[in-house]
Amino acid sequence: MSNPLRISAGELETDAIMAAIQGGRRVVITTTAARKEHEVTLRYDGSVYYCDTPTRLHRHESEDEMRTCIRKMSYGTATEDT
Repeated sequence: MSNPLRISAGELETDAIMAAIQGGRRVVITTTAARKEHEVTLRYDGSVYYCDTPTRLHRHESEDEMRTCIRKMSYGTATEDT
């Protein structure tokens, strides 16, 4: 397994995050909620996308669902946002 890519929320575009996880890397994102830092791990097993949060494991069945989650949670920026 390759080393995880560690970034801060909003540091990369959604396309770059998707490319990393589709390429087999885990992406560990540091985000702040309620004035506390948390880590979220995004990964892909070849058929299902996962968001491992401190409180829950989210599953996404499609690339579109995963992209929506990344944008909604502000983990990445949309190309048109930059």
